[in-house]
Amino acid sequence: MKISYNWLKEYLDIQVSPKDLAEKIERSSVEVDSVTQPSDGLKKLVVGKIESLRDHPDSDHLKICSVDVGEEELSEIVCGAPNVEAGHKVIVALPGSRIGGNVKIKRSKMRGVTSNGMICALDEIGFGKDVIPKEWSDGIYFLPDDAKIGEPVFSYLGMDDHLIDVDVTPNRGDMLSVYGVARDLGAIYAQKPKLNHPSVEEVSSLAADKVKLDVNADLAPIYKMRIVENVKIQPSPLWLQIKLWNAGVRPINNVVDVTNYILLKYGQPLHAFDFNKVSGNTIYARQAYEGEKLTTLDEEERELDAKDIVIADSDKAIALAGVMGGLNSEIDDRTTTVAIESAVFMPTMIRKTAQRHNLHTSASQHFERGVDRGGVDEAVDAAAQMMHELADGDILKGIVTGSSYDVKDEVVQVTLSRVNHVLGTHLKSDQVSAIFKQLGFGVTLDGDTYTVTVPSTRWDIHIAADLLEEVARIYGYDNLPATLPTGPTTLGKLTEKQILIRDSRRLFEALGLNQAISYALTTEEKAGQFMMRKSAETQLSWPMTNDHTTLRMNLISGLLDDVAYNNARYVKDVALYEQGRVFYKDSADEVRPSEHEHIAGAISGQLVVDPLQNAKRNAVNFYQLKGIVEQYLQNLAIEGDIEFVATDRYPEMHPGRTADISIHGHNVGFIGQVHPSVAEAYKINETYVFELNLDALLEMPKKMNQYQPISKYPAITRDVALLVDKNVTNAQILAQINKKGGAYLKSVHLFDVYQGKNLPNGKQSLAYTLTYQNPNATLTDEEVTKAFDKVQNSLVSELGAEIR
Repeated sequence: MKISYNWLKEYLDIQVSPKDLAEKIERSSVEVDSVTQPSDGLKKLVVGKIESLRDHPDSDHLKICSVDVGEEELSEIVCGAPNVEAGHKVIVALPGSRIGGNVKIKRSKMRGVTSNGMICALDEIGFGKDVIPKEWSDGIYFLPDDAKIGEPVFSYLGMDDHLIDVDVTPNRGDMLSVYGVARDLGAIYAQKPKLNHPSVEEVSSLAADKVKLDVNADLAPIYKMRIVENVKIQPSPLWLQIKLWNAGVRPINNVVDVTNYILLKYGQPLHAFDFNKVSGNTIYARQAYEGEKLTTLDEEERELDAKDIVIADSDKAIALAGVMGGLNSEIDDRTTTVAIESAVFMPTMIRKTAQRHNLHTSASQHFERGVDRGGVDEAVDAAAQMMHELADGDILKGIVTGSSYDVKDEVVQVTLSRVNHVLGTHLKSDQVSAIFKQLGFGVTLDGDTYTVTVPSTRWDIHIAADLLEEVARIYGYDNLPATLPTGPTTLGKLTEKQILIRDSRRLFEALGLNQAISYALTTEEKAGQFMMRKSAETQLSWPMTNDHTTLRMNLISGLLDDVAYNNARYVKDVALYEQGRVFYKDSADEVRPSEHEHIAGAISGQLVVDPLQNAKRNAVNFYQLKGIVEQYLQNLAIEGDIEFVATDRYPEMHPGRTADISIHGHNVGFIGQVHPSVAEAYKINETYVFELNLDALLEMPKKMNQYQPISKYPAITRDVALLVDKNVTNAQILAQINKKGGAYLKSVHLFDVYQGKNLPNGKQSLAYTLTYQNPNATLTDEEVTKAFDKVQNSLVSELGAEIR
């Protein structure tokens, strides 16, 4: 919220600069995003008066204006605004000036006529289109008649003010108003803000005779209304418009502007109805009917939910309570009778309504964070009195009450010893008492115990800890002594799970993959893809967008989104991994899902890009990704044999290029190519993926010592080529070789696979290199040959292999 520095000075004696004041707010209360002055970057913008104008000789819409800018001679300025007229004072950008967007204005010719500057509209000097009053949105702006010719325009438009943009936390809703900030600064600077309170000038007619209220107190614990008759709708005075547009609010008219002004000043949302558009004389606060429709002030027709709160007349809904009014009861130029609503609605219901309709307004922001329940009457009184003064309205006697209750001050106790113990200070009793009084709290001291009475303006304070925070921030966080914690300490270290996760990241990065971090929320469809186990979905009750409705049950879908993002930007070679949690529920009735650590990878294109080689030939394949996974599992030193077993149980994977991964008979993941139809749906190129259950890998036994001394004795290799049936797998052959290879067999490497001509039907040729090495002595040919013969005989007898 943007708070005006000049507005604050109306209530406080501020002797510090805007930036110093903002720093004090940030150090003591809430975060400050920025301190800006609307005139920043602008120069040589002065008040000018159009003395006369004539048509441009070479244009049907341009005018040549003779403008008095306070110099000896009138300046001729060409202007094309449709509302340009003689006799008005306007904003003039002189030659050499800077206007909005850092645009420099020069003396130039426009269709042959020299223009000595520019007559400006509000948006041309930096005003946002969304705050410019509609009457000035399509033309130049007319300054007030008392503006002095030749003077800078900034003071006449409020552009010499400083705006402090505070970022209010949910617990400090009181800071969403000028009064709230003034009270807080009063406490910080030990001043009592000079806040004004309305004195209402009423007529004798009773408001209760004009309107009746029928309110569900469970929806609106406080609901009150005033009636103002005979109002005259017109533009608001300039001082009010300036306050509004500096706060980022567009001025509309003198009735609507009053409600927005009161919101900024008091923090109490109000709504003004055109009472002549209300059917009957009773206004209801109720829940919406299922399927009921309402066109809100933004001209959007909305289908209401039964959980929405609406304000209604006898026939229809006329407002979405606490969020936005209805178009069917808006204030317009024909309005004569205004009903002013001032209420407190249930915060959770307002928040959910705003989320449901994606309609977040200033009113809903205030109601969600809470409002001063003791200030409802004062806010509606102030609004009614302003409409009397600015719109010549007659205020009917009395506030009509639909629901209300006695708002009592909160009473909280805290001891001086507790204050000093928690804050590490040595404050005296009178110092703490003074702080509570500066905050506007009532306080009594009985021995060591303070009894603090907290007014309704600070509805965030309920317990002793809240008072401790108030003492700390008003005393000054910078003044609190720095102390070290006392008591026994333990040496911190990573858990086994944390070590595994960090090692996993390092390993995959060493293997050529880059880390990706995807959203844990995705669509319902993507959440259910690539499932390693059966699970019910976990849906969000109030998703922010349609793309983030469901907790993920796999990591691959997020990686494929990342691949698609890169492919769409002509990045064809993508190698990513992600470590994160997936969420499973055994049944839809479970309230909370269980969380499981997974790690997954996706590679598309080339893993190692070689510009001298054919890209298609070097594209990643199943075996390259399989090698990466095998190396990863080997580096984790997990005990047990790793098996890759062909499977077709994943509908999103290519049925002929997918395998389950198991270790010692326990399934830990899968690997393979994404099904072409799925790849097409994601708009990605051919992609290979894997996903592993990190929790399962963590629970498996590990080899405690992986290190062995390098043998100083030479190795001996033997090659063998086998002719086997096509249904014989590489895993079967490796298992048989390792079983019969003997103690000195160090490694087995498949170096050739052939199927095709010159081989019998149903046969394939596989060639292996076997490496033998004795770490303690030099092997002889006889020893190697003996062991090698056992391997060949075993392959022939067990697998029906033919040695080639």
